[in-house]
Amino acid sequence: MSYYISPRFEEKLSVFVTKNYLDIPNMRVPLILGIHGRKGEGKSFQCELVFEKMGVEVTHISGGELESPDAGDPARLIRLRYRETAELIKVRGQMCVIMINDLDAGAGRFDAGTQYTVNTQLVNATLMNIADNPTNVQLPGSYDATPLHRVPIIATGNDFSTLYAPLIRDGRMEKYYWEPDRDDKLGIVGGIFSEDGLSSQEVERLIDTFPNQAIDFFSALRSRIYDEQIRDFIYEVGLERISQRVVKSLEGLPEFRRPDFSLSHLIEIGNLIVKEQQRVDNSRLVAEYNRVLNVPQYSTPTVKETPISQPSTNGSHLTLETQAQVRDLLAHGYKIGVEHVDERRFRTGSWQSCNVGTIDAESDAISTLETCLTEYSDEYVRLVGIDPQAKRRVVEQIIQRPS
Repeated sequence: MSYYISPRFEEKLSVFVTKNYLDIPNMRVPLILGIHGRKGEGKSFQCELVFEKMGVEVTHISGGELESPDAGDPARLIRLRYRETAELIKVRGQMCVIMINDLDAGAGRFDAGTQYTVNTQLVNATLMNIADNPTNVQLPGSYDATPLHRVPIIATGNDFSTLYAPLIRDGRMEKYYWEPDRDDKLGIVGGIFSEDGLSSQEVERLIDTFPNQAIDFFSALRSRIYDEQIRDFIYEVGLERISQRVVKSLEGLPEFRRPDFSLSHLIEIGNLIVKEQQRVDNSRLVAEYNRVLNVPQYSTPTVKETPISQPSTNGSHLTLETQAQVRDLLAHGYKIGVEHVDERRFRTGSWQSCNVGTIDAESDAISTLETCLTEYSDEYVRLVGIDPQAKRRVVEQIIQRPS
């Protein structure tokens, strides 16, 4: 199988890595290149192909390694890998890079429900520190004054807007949005089916049949073509003997004949994969399992905003809509909580609970809300509806914003 490297991708990555190894006076080069884009478009694989072509050695860090039960471990891991890679450059005399796959999955904050841990803060701070001081990266508890070799860092992800904003500023991270154009798709998909006898016209028709699919769809499609032969092989050997035949057999692994790679067969299998994708999108099983019986309006947590403008007609500082929302929650057996946050912490979603506990009576709820609004008049305040049986939130409603 021949692999296609996008000229645009190759140029961007090779220029970035090379300029990090050059000493150009009066030019500040970002240490981190963030490659982001839609899932399944081959960001990591294109990087591997370019690195192999350039003869670059790669030190890998997974987004899953950026969290740990022990505070500080991921940050120390990043520093350790950086120092080890810098030593490799010195010893082997060749280009090396650090590649962090799925950085946003390990250090990003997707919504208010994403836990922002000490490790997340330390990982962001560590990457910022390394980007600012790439030749002076120390391990906790020790200090080595010997300058390190600069090591470029390549980070991939889908949505970098979830990352800490100071980390992705232009001085520290250079961003590159990867979206293969039609020529790139033709080259990549043509490489996937290069040994299967598909003509360039057939590859083009296959892409046009599934125009919204990512690159990994076509790789999965080629893999699915072999399923029929593997199924026949399992039936021939017997389900109870397949493990011995494949793992510890003296006969060796079986050889399969070339399957049917005709365009019509590929489109048929491709449509089956698309239907499976649609079933996943349409099933919404999580919403189904979390649905509260007889309360469809709170089947999933909702977030609303009802800023206070004018007092209601009954003299309360709460709007009539907020008072109705409180009554509705209590009528369905939910409890009420109140949270507040200042301007700075609002951006990170670090809400704090008002010191009132949970409320289950309407009169207490109204008076408590008004007390919190008065006490935190210069902060954000939100109403929280809590299901005591499922122990989860059903409503988060902002009822005050700082003036």
